[in-house]
Formats: sequence, C-alpha cells, structure tokens
Amino acid sequence: MRARLAIFNQKGGVGKTTTVLNLGAALARRGLSPLLVDLDAQAHLTSMLSPVCPAIESLFAFYSEGRPLSLLLRKVAFGAELLPSHSELLKVDTLFGKGPNVLMRLKEGLDQGWNGLSPRPILIDCCPMLGVLSLSALFASERVLVPISTDFLAVKGAIALEHTLGALEHVMKKRIERRYVLTRFDSRRGMSHRIAAQLTERFGTELCLARIAENVALAESPAQGRDVFSHAPGSRGARDYETLLEELLSTGFWEV
Repeated sequence: MRARLAIFNQKGGVGKTTTVLNLGAALARRGLSPLLVDLDAQAHLTSMLSPVCPAIESLFAFYSEGRPLSLLLRKVAFGAELLPSHSELLKVDTLFGKGPNVLMRLKEGLDQGWNGLSPRPILIDCCPMLGVLSLSALFASERVLVPISTDFLAVKGAIALEHTLGALEHVMKKRIERRYVLTRFDSRRGMSHRIAAQLTERFGTELCLARIAENVALAESPAQGRDVFSHAPGSRGARDYETLLEELLSTGFWEV
C-alpha cells in the first residue's frame, strides 16, 4: 500500500485539496495515471474536476449500496481518474457507526478494485474531521501527508493529528508513516519562519524540506477547474509541487 497516500489535517483551509489536485497532476505529467479519491463531503475536489455528480454515482453509493469503486470512476482532463464525493457522505458516520467493518471498507474496495494489477498512485483527500471517512483513509493507506499552513491554528491541528496517529498505532500495531509539509509559506513574514523552526524541532526529518509558497496561481487555478500546471506551468506554485513530489519519491516515503 505504499502507493496510497492520505492527505489529512484536523484543520480546514490548509491546502489538502490543493495538494491532492497538484500532486496528482504532477504524477500525470510523469506519465502515470493517479487515482484521486475525494473522501470529503464538501466535495471541493469533485466540483473542481467533474460535472455535477449525483449521490448514486459517488462514493456514497459505495458505502450505502456496495457499488464497486470501478463503476464510480470518472476521467480527469489531465490524465488522472477520480472517485467523486457527494454531500450525502456526511451521513456515513450516523448510518454505519464506527465498527471495523465500515472502517476497513475503503481499503477492501481499493484492494479488490485493482487486485493483481500493478499498484497505481492513489491520493485520498480527507475531510478535516476525525470520523469514519478520515479513519478509513488512514486504514486504507497507512501513510499520511499533513499540510500545515503557516498559522497558529493549523499548527495546533497538526499536533492534534500527531496524537491521533499515535493512538491509532496501538490499534494497528504499526507506525503510520507520515510527512508534514508547510503550505501558504510567505518568506516575508516572521511568523512563517518561526512556525517552520518550531515544526522542525518537533517533527525533525518528518517535516518536508519542500515548502509550498503563498502563490497567486495556486489560489486562482481551482476557480478555473484546473491544476496549477495547466493554469500556470511556469509559476512558483507549479515548481513547489513538483519539488514536493520529487522529495516524497526520492526519499522512498511514497512509492509509485
């Protein structure tokens, strides 16, 4: 499952969806065909990349009706595939509880969908709440990338997630591999550098050297329904996500 990567932070607005979108696009530029899994009921990734998706054609149908994931796939313009989300996913916690059957369903669905085939890179866009969906992503991937925007509340969210991962490791009986990446980094602000120093001290080599700078192209591209490489290939945002991908791959953290 080293090809699967959950993108998660227990704080919204830190760049989770932007990171899934642009790491996926960076992989596609290398000739790979990533799978993007929108496991957030806000469905921001889905709305960027796909026409309106009814609940019956979304991941909600996988949970509620047992529809195979392979029947829910949608093509993405830059060469990826998408498992779309829907607001009905909000009901998963209340409908199915938090037992092992529902928590392992996504892992089993991904295992069955590509059984016997070469592993493909899979990026899972998690919701910012700790519930069935985000836990399912962690069980399915066993490795997580944590975007942290350079503000106090995002740092608190990352530290809370660190404690959550530690608690889950007692259940899984293994360490959940993780990396942290700074997003919306503004080198002109002293706070950005203070937060970087604080997180380096806390997370050590698990904090990525690559940083995603505050960038107009990254902010504009989702409104156009495009990744940053399609929108502004020469931008700082495009270079930063290419650098991040190279670091994740070259260090062996993520195998695709």
